[in-house]
Amino acid sequence: MKYSSGEQVRLGDLVRLGDASEGVVVCNIDADEYSLEYPKAQWSYLGRGVVVAFPKFGLIHYAQPEDDLVLVSRDV
Repeated sequence: MKYSSGEQVRLGDLVRLGDASEGVVVCNIDADEYSLEYPKAQWSYLGRGVVVAFPKFGLIHYAQPEDDLVLVSRDV
């Protein structure tokens, strides 16, 4: 999956949804990448997309790119 900017979504990305709600990509199902807290055995059933953990909203699964989901930063 890619952001609307064209960049590929990666595990661990800090993202923003809408106005100022920030979260972290904890599963990238498309790339078969899962954080330790959200293992493949529990989340791969979603089939595709990414899962983002937001302190404000909880976990959100995106099967398709969302225009409001923007990359803020990533570890290189």
